Amino acid sequence: FVVQQPIVTADSTSPEISCSPCSLTSVTFSLPMPPLSMTFCARMQSWGLNTYLYGPKDDLKHRLLWREVYSHEEEGQLRTLIKEAQSRGLKFVYALSPGQDIVFSSSCDLTLLKRKLRQVSDLGCQAFAILFDDIDHSMCQADSEAFSSFAHAQVTVTNEIYRFLGEPAVFLFCPTEYCGSLCSPSVSKSPYLQTVGEDLLPNIAVIWTGSKVISRKLSVDCLAEVESVLQRSPLIWDNLHANDYDSRRLFLGPFKGREPQLRSHLRGLLLNPNCEFEANYIPLHSLASWYRTGKKERKGEVISEGKDGAERIMEQLEVAVMRPEMSRECEYCPDRALSAALRDWMQELNQPLQAGKKLLPVFPLNSSSPPSSPTKVKGEMEGREGEKKSQPNHQPQGSRPSAPPGRGQKAQGWGLCGGKGLLSETQVRLLVGLYYLPHEHGPSAQKLLQDLTWLKANCHLVSANSKKTPPLKIDEWRGRSSRVLSLCEDIAQLHCSVVSGANRAVLYDLYPYVWDLRNTALVAKAFICWLGCGKTTGADQLGVESEPWTFKGGVSGEVQMLLPIGSSSDLFTHPPPLFPTSRLYNIRPYHSKDKVGEVPQSSASHPDIVGDRCLGPCLALCPEYCFILEDELGACGCVLGILDVRCFAKRCQASWMPAMRDKYPPKGGNTHPNTQVKLMEEDQGEYPDSLIYHFPSQLRLDALPELVDVSVSRTLLTALLTALKANGSQGVFCEVQPTDRQRLEFLTKMGFLEILRGEARSREGVVLGRLL
Repeated sequence: FVVQQPIVTADSTSPEISCSPCSLTSVTFSLPMPPLSMTFCARMQSWGLNTYLYGPKDDLKHRLLWREVYSHEEEGQLRTLIKEAQSRGLKFVYALSPGQDIVFSSSCDLTLLKRKLRQVSDLGCQAFAILFDDIDHSMCQADSEAFSSFAHAQVTVTNEIYRFLGEPAVFLFCPTEYCGSLCSPSVSKSPYLQTVGEDLLPNIAVIWTGSKVISRKLSVDCLAEVESVLQRSPLIWDNLHANDYDSRRLFLGPFKGREPQLRSHLRGLLLNPNCEFEANYIPLHSLASWYRTGKKERKGEVISEGKDGAERIMEQLEVAVMRPEMSRECEYCPDRALSAALRDWMQELNQPLQAGKKLLPVFPLNSSSPPSSPTKVKGEMEGREGEKKSQPNHQPQGSRPSAPPGRGQKAQGWGLCGGKGLLSETQVRLLVGLYYLPHEHGPSAQKLLQDLTWLKANCHLVSANSKKTPPLKIDEWRGRSSRVLSLCEDIAQLHCSVVSGANRAVLYDLYPYVWDLRNTALVAKAFICWLGCGKTTGADQLGVESEPWTFKGGVSGEVQMLLPIGSSSDLFTHPPPLFPTSRLYNIRPYHSKDKVGEVPQSSASHPDIVGDRCLGPCLALCPEYCFILEDELGACGCVLGILDVRCFAKRCQASWMPAMRDKYPPKGGNTHPNTQVKLMEEDQGEYPDSLIYHFPSQLRLDALPELVDVSVSRTLLTALLTALKANGSQGVFCEVQPTDRQRLEFLTKMGFLEILRGEARSREGVVLGRLL
């Protein structure tokens, strides 16, 4: 069985692709998505790939309900997809996975299996695959009595199905031991593989993923062992770009780590791509480049046959000297393939395309609900912006301020990012570098992780406790931190450009990943800024060491694990907002210049009273645990923390409250304290020792704003928890009024649990706590 061009397959919810002399390329799509699959078929045809393997796990009748035949409507969809693939010159391979519950010795199950494949054959399909991957090795009693081994049972059924279908030219078999790490005791000594090699009919191709499920490299030498055991060349099912095992990872890098010489040693190569359709442009484009390179090499070998060694060497030298571009064309270079794919992809990225080539409603980027009409939305947004600029930034007396003062003024160094924008090639290269390959980060991600690791390990250089640090070391720390902050800003701009881009299909597929990385980068940036202010007391608390395979998340996960709070995954993994916003956000430590603006006399007896009561103690006594959230218009939120509540309470009584009594003296010669001072004293109420023992730190959310993208509120709070954890806090609590349901719900989703209620204390507030 030799296919002269690449083939394509489908499995999970992602596409798959392949190539070699018997080149298979694979794509995975669910049954209800024929328009998307058709678009993919068109791309494959234009790139010279030749096979589409259909086996999506979200088609229940592919795996879980494999015995059930397709309905009339499902038949129509599948027939359309088969015809579309065949009209594009693609081999359509239908895959079925009966291994989870099939009884191999059951004539009834065998009849149902034949019925299902006959139905698909009648729809025009001429190529098939039987998959026995990711199942238990054990057999039921009936099978144990009928077959000598698990492999014997699988091979017997596969051979019978192959003959029943008329011995099709393309018929694939996926063994349960489909890679080196799953073979027992080894590839060469595996009884399972030996049975497959000896008893499986010779024209049936056997699927293999390499030494691992996701192999970093594939070479001719590493395939020689399995080829000997199987008594045939394997067909590679390449999981290099598959991302269905990690919801935070995407693989946009080029096809890499596979020698072009593999083609002559394979029955085919199937590439299992990302679940997201638009994420597969570079992987498939570069795979096609790899395949074409292999074809050119084979042509060169054929031309050189019959010539002696000296003639071939002289010919190769002549080609290299006279036509160096021809020599380069015969060598596959992942970086060149990436550049070529980027040039082509850029032409599509900024086209106003909708997912599946269909027109979809485009919701406003800065709204919280879908619009009823474009005209109405425009008017509403303009009116909302006008209200923001004209509305005073204060609350009536006794209420909490909704945002810090200074709102409405454009933040310095920020540019508005609204409307349809264009993704630049530099931004797309940044995106690819951040979401490169499973075993390898791109240049941008490598620099980010290297600098973050160094800055964390050397934060003592800029610590307040460090007095004899060489100036050159301090300059190095500042320089590295500047690079990290700049890259974090580039990530924020990338998020903005993806959301604002004209190609909504790309937005819907890539947004969850870019949004996740944007939020993680916001926390990292705030943490580095906080370290740069010399706020840390030591480096012993700055992170959790972890083996690379014990934590998922790609570059987002690795950045997360470099943060002191990194092991608390629930703070970082949450769903993106339903309606993306292109607004740029920044989180930074509080500065004294942030105390601006006044509360009009009409709302309070004194212009500072609301601020002094709600924010004053924290800003005066522990400003290092105050963080500001800002957007393009300026500060729009803040969160305040107290590292040691007991120490803070003593300092309040010693310095803050006397200052407040002087500032707000009794009126009219009255000897009783001012009413506002009484309220401040009540705010500093005592907490039981049992609470403080487990939760020594306190969190105050008085200024947390209402935002369209609630995730930035979570990110703001996470930045504070990171700082508290870095300086040794083991737990934090927050007091909320029982009637404040929105805040109670928000904190509960952030992992806070109710510790105390008002009936157990003299105050009415509900106390929620979280361990760090």
